[in-house]
Amino acid sequence: MKLRILVTNDDGIYSPGITALAKVASRFADVRIVAPDVEQSSMGHAITSSRPLRYRHTPLAGNIEAYRVNGTPADCVALGVYQWERVDLVFSGINLGLNLGNSCWHSGTLAAAKQAALLGIRGVAFSMPVEDTEPDFSTLEPWLERVINVLIRETTISLVNVNFPQHPRSIRWTRQSVRHYDGKVVAAEDPQNRPIFWFTVVPLTEAEEGTDRWAVLHDYVSLTPLRLDLTDEKSLRAASKEAPVDG
Repeated sequence: MKLRILVTNDDGIYSPGITALAKVASRFADVRIVAPDVEQSSMGHAITSSRPLRYRHTPLAGNIEAYRVNGTPADCVALGVYQWERVDLVFSGINLGLNLGNSCWHSGTLAAAKQAALLGIRGVAFSMPVEDTEPDFSTLEPWLERVINVLIRETTISLVNVNFPQHPRSIRWTRQSVRHYDGKVVAAEDPQNRPIFWFTVVPLTEAEEGTDRWAVLHDYVSLTPLRLDLTDEKSLRAASKEAPVDG
């Protein structure tokens, strides 16, 4: 039985990144696109619970079956899996912008892959850097095919975060970079002199070797296995000994 891959993103169904990902994924499996009707970047793992969703067929280049949803990336995965009955993998991306380190907390791209894992389906998030010019997916395509081949045929990892550098030279397994940031709020005014605010972040430390951020900085494609369980096992053991509670 041929594999089925559901492809989604957080940049919206008309993003060139999702078409590029679906094109390469179709060499390995049957593919269906189910993506937000508008951009949902940095949406995180939000789900829609206060209103109904719509699921509409949307013609796209490449003759790949596609549907748009007026919801979040996580909504698209949940609804896409429901509508297609059997889904073997969920691919999210290719995001126009990297999702490294602390970005994993708010990334809508990664949230879609996490939603797949919550449903018991393998999920993979794909991201790439964006410059002033249109992304060149033709040069990225061979690397994307190599990565998909590894993830489908050589591993059974349930959740993986993939980040491509601008000019890849090799592929590495990495861990998530966790760096402290100097969060700043920049105050300004809109054209009607009403106060507005921008959030900015400046990293305080360099990326450690072996992390996703270090890999991309050194032109490696970064493959980071992740898990849904956020429990700090070391702290849990220490707390149980140092501060036992009733029960």
